[in-house]
Amino acid sequence: MSKDLRFIVKAWEATVRKTHIGGKKRANPLFTTMSVAPADDEPGETYHAEKVLANGDFYTGQWVDSYAHGQGKYLWTDGCMYVGEWQKGKTTGKGKFSWPCGATYEGDFKNGFMDGKGTYTGSCGDTYRGSWVMNLRYGQGTKSFVNGDCYEGDWRRGLQDGHGRYQWKNGNHYIGEWRNGMIHGSGTMIWSNGNRYDGSWEEGLPKGNGKFRWADGSFYVGVWSKESKDQNGTYYPADSSGGHVDWDPQEVFPVDLNDCKLCPVQTISIFPSQKLLNWPGMEGEFLNKPPIYKNGSEGNARPRRPSDARASNYSRGSNCDSTLDGNIGLEGSVARHHKFRVLPMKKQGITIAKGHKNYELMLNLQLGIRHSVGRPAPTTSLDLKTSAFDPREKVWTKFPPEGSKYTPPHQSCDFKWKDYCPVVFRTLRKLFKVDPADYMISICGNDALRELSSPGKSGSFFYLTNDDRYMIKTMKKAEVKVLLRMLPAYYNHVRAFENTLVTKFFGLHCVKLTGTAQKKVRFVIMGNLFCSEYAIHRRFDLKGSSLGRTTDKPEAEIDATTTLKDLDLNYIFRLQKVWFQEFCRQVDRDCDFLEQERIMDYSLLIGLHFREASCKDPLATPDRTSGVRTPTGNGDPDNDGTPRVSKGELDRLLSDPNRWASIRLGINMPAWAERTVRRTDCESQLVGEPTGDLYDVILFFGIIDILQDYDISKKLEHAYKSFQYDPTSISAVDPKQYSRRFRAFIFRVFVEDT
Repeated sequence: MSKDLRFIVKAWEATVRKTHIGGKKRANPLFTTMSVAPADDEPGETYHAEKVLANGDFYTGQWVDSYAHGQGKYLWTDGCMYVGEWQKGKTTGKGKFSWPCGATYEGDFKNGFMDGKGTYTGSCGDTYRGSWVMNLRYGQGTKSFVNGDCYEGDWRRGLQDGHGRYQWKNGNHYIGEWRNGMIHGSGTMIWSNGNRYDGSWEEGLPKGNGKFRWADGSFYVGVWSKESKDQNGTYYPADSSGGHVDWDPQEVFPVDLNDCKLCPVQTISIFPSQKLLNWPGMEGEFLNKPPIYKNGSEGNARPRRPSDARASNYSRGSNCDSTLDGNIGLEGSVARHHKFRVLPMKKQGITIAKGHKNYELMLNLQLGIRHSVGRPAPTTSLDLKTSAFDPREKVWTKFPPEGSKYTPPHQSCDFKWKDYCPVVFRTLRKLFKVDPADYMISICGNDALRELSSPGKSGSFFYLTNDDRYMIKTMKKAEVKVLLRMLPAYYNHVRAFENTLVTKFFGLHCVKLTGTAQKKVRFVIMGNLFCSEYAIHRRFDLKGSSLGRTTDKPEAEIDATTTLKDLDLNYIFRLQKVWFQEFCRQVDRDCDFLEQERIMDYSLLIGLHFREASCKDPLATPDRTSGVRTPTGNGDPDNDGTPRVSKGELDRLLSDPNRWASIRLGINMPAWAERTVRRTDCESQLVGEPTGDLYDVILFFGIIDILQDYDISKKLEHAYKSFQYDPTSISAVDPKQYSRRFRAFIFRVFVEDT
């Protein structure tokens, strides 16, 4: 570098440094050369480089081939700066990122994200020290707010969630449970004057059973609510003086809690993973390209690790129909923003139009739901009375074609409608944050339902709403009895565990046709696990058994809508540490619940979206001889009906804090799928041997079919099949054994990404 250029760079660097308000003394931009362990693809020689990049950015540090690798500093023209470790062009390892406003993050990085242990100091002086996962506070951490407040405890998705302690500057403090950044659950509030409240909280306020105690020992015990009509309790004085007998418990809400306002968590304007890195020779390159194998040839499967294939080796051009629209920085690589087109997805099932054999049944169902949801009802607390769960708690309504005092006229046949435990299911919808108007429009709007082409193994039929949000399943009388029997335990379970993986039930109903037929159709309304903007490329239904656990479809008919089974599975799924731990805890809780309710034969339904398949990269049909299903370039992607979203666009969406904050356990979860291969000498091997080939995927999963109890028919099935097959390979086993086998299998399929 010439002396003049060095002078310009130094002057520019000094200007950037001045924009960092209250910044510390800058680090030395020159680093000593360090040896780099050879990777699988044998990178070139490491040397020190100083580069003024095409867009005006500046990099100084260690360099290998065409990217930063080792220690280095990157200065953006907008004043942002990163100093620390690099791996093949991405910020990975220990480092420090600073913003022009004066905010800094110092700690672990992974693939461009703040990920691991680190400290964020805001421009106003607030700090967070603790765990991070892909730019969000996640795990154990301590937050010191600029006003003097402090929180120490669990974080999830960037907010306080779990167990934690909040200390106010005035001396008040709260110890207990949190949810989505608010006090929620069981906890204790202690005021600086010695008063305290122990009990239940809901969205920052006392709600449910609780006790308020004064410093003199007197206390008030009862049910708490901000609505005075719902609150009642008893006052117990410390002595005969009476003390606070005239005290109104409603004073707690406007008076005592007035000094207990939570300080909001400061948001980060732009994340390091969203910054453009304009390496030499990379201008105009797209991210969504076929991978390169070590011999230099292009392939359709991913390499062993995404970082193994250097961006400089990628061929120019894009498989997507796109238009350049400016530079967007994505995960430490250069990309162009693609204007992509989204083709309409192929809808599963057959639309129930006029003339369909179940057209009138659909009309009856929609009329009944509209009546049930739209019927005025008093506001209920989440603490339901035992009587609400009584199986005899049901409401019959007649729907004559000419209409009645309570029902509108309609064009369907005369029928009767039954709501089972309406108060419970209305409260469940509230618990699951289902808006009544949206729920009614999804099921009862102008769009018809769709019937899936074939019934399930149980003989039940499935219907989907047009927006794919809800699935309606017809039920046998025995299944209805099981659901009503376990409804109290189910309600308590889903209320206690927000991230439960078990099926979400929204309503249980029955249509009874009048006349000579007297036919009864019972059905339950559930959430559709695969309602997403991402195309589901593969579906697996896993039980942990091997007998009959393979798809019976001919190879040519297997597509993205086919549900594959245990012996078709050819992946293990790698989750980040915090999510893997949460996954294990929740599977254990859910299996314990199902075991206690004597439920068996349930399964884990998994949907995979392959991010590399989003741009003209559909998946191949199964090769049954090897048990491997891998992405290929076969087929006509313009006609397969899946959305066309570029890899770069998906990276941008996933790095968006709002999108990332919407990720839940089992919903929109980024992960790695590692391909496996089964041994040819072991036909019943459930989990194959890992190959090291990894695919970047988004996962959807949940536990379904939870209404089969271990009744006499299942006991006979177990006894009969045990004479013919290995008893451990069949599905029908005792709930305790089923739970143990299911967990053992699932914890081999899902592993921690190390």
